[in-house]
Amino acid sequence: MLIKEFIGSTVLDKNANVVGKVDNVDFDKATGKIETITLTLQKNIFSKDELEIAFEDIQTIGAYVILNKEIEKEEVEAEEKAETVEVEIEDDTE
Repeated sequence: MLIKEFIGSTVLDKNANVVGKVDNVDFDKATGKIETITLTLQKNIFSKDELEIAFEDIQTIGAYVILNKEIEKEEVEAEEKAETVEVEIEDDTE
């Protein structure tokens, strides 16, 4: 697999929950081995936008990147506040 194919791959935790997508890969300069991957998390599910995963926490890399650990989901309580705006429309047709 080429690195450009790896970037953007969907990441699942050990329970097959979608965690996010691979955004970046950090390599050990001396060995060329992957040390960590950075995930962009799905919005409105996690409290952070990015998560760094050690290579040891990856079980399989293929059509999906599957982790060998569970990622805890934190429910984000976002209150949507509706804002009322009054608008006056003037009629210039006179």
